[in-house]
Amino acid sequence: MTPDYSLLDRQLAALLDTRDWLTNSAQTCAFIMQQVPDLNWAGFYLQRQPELLSLGPFQGKPACHPIPFAKGVCGAAARTRSTQRVDDVHSVADHIACDADSSAELVVPVVVADRLWGVLDLDSPRQGRFTDEDQAGIEALMATFIERTDLA
Repeated sequence: MTPDYSLLDRQLAALLDTRDWLTNSAQTCAFIMQQVPDLNWAGFYLQRQPELLSLGPFQGKPACHPIPFAKGVCGAAARTRSTQRVDDVHSVADHIACDADSSAELVVPVVVADRLWGVLDLDSPRQGRFTDEDQAGIEALMATFIERTDLA
């Protein structure tokens, strides 16, 4: 069952009652993990060095760190600044397997004033988990996160 992303967007906006990036990113991960079914990981990777993503707030098992822009689904999202939706991560040649249980992945870049801040990474143990509707819904949640958070 697809979540009501319009409702989730309103709920996330109400939850993000501070402009602090750390608080808001932690709250956003926890909220998505609780409200979006069939996830086994939800978290942010932050760009703190050129061409490299560093682990940020997340929910789930311990994660890979760091991730170069040249590798994996998160790296592709950072490199291209476009959402990556993969039905079967095992078919991606340079996939970085942090959790062997993950089968599908959705990664949304977080871009502020034409600068990459980081990416939101969602993993699912269910192959083909993410639909067009999920992608649009998560992208809308990220727009709300960006709007309500100081990410400079």
